[in-house]
Amino acid sequence: MDTKDLDGFAMKRVAIVDVDRCVGCQMCMFACTRRHGVGGLARSAIHVRSAGGFERGFVVIVCRACSDPPCAKVCPTGALRPRKGGGVVLDERKCIGCGLCAEACPIGAIFWDDERNKPVVCKYCGSCAEHCPHGVIKLEVLEGGE
Repeated sequence: MDTKDLDGFAMKRVAIVDVDRCVGCQMCMFACTRRHGVGGLARSAIHVRSAGGFERGFVVIVCRACSDPPCAKVCPTGALRPRKGGGVVLDERKCIGCGLCAEACPIGAIFWDDERNKPVVCKYCGSCAEHCPHGVIKLEVLEGGE
């Protein structure tokens, strides 16, 4: 499997290293939205939610870069297309805001921007991992597939 993107860079994906380290600070969410500059936490492609407070921990929801993404399969316009190495790439110009992609994601990692009526999907940039103070997430290079 070719694990290089169109520019020849190594393909990457976000991985959860140890969710038990998560304290719910949401620094990953803030880093994601800062990278895009607008929208606040509603436009974050990674979400942290409580599983019941500190006693029960937190859940980190982010695209796991499926090798055969169901979200892309249901997109009627081809706005979401499979990315080499797993995951998807969104072409917002083609998106009609039907929401089928969000419904099809088995882990709920496609979030919805109500203001723009468009999905928010991970771009696998690693900004979330760079700003996680507790080492919960990392950006990993795909080598030879998933």
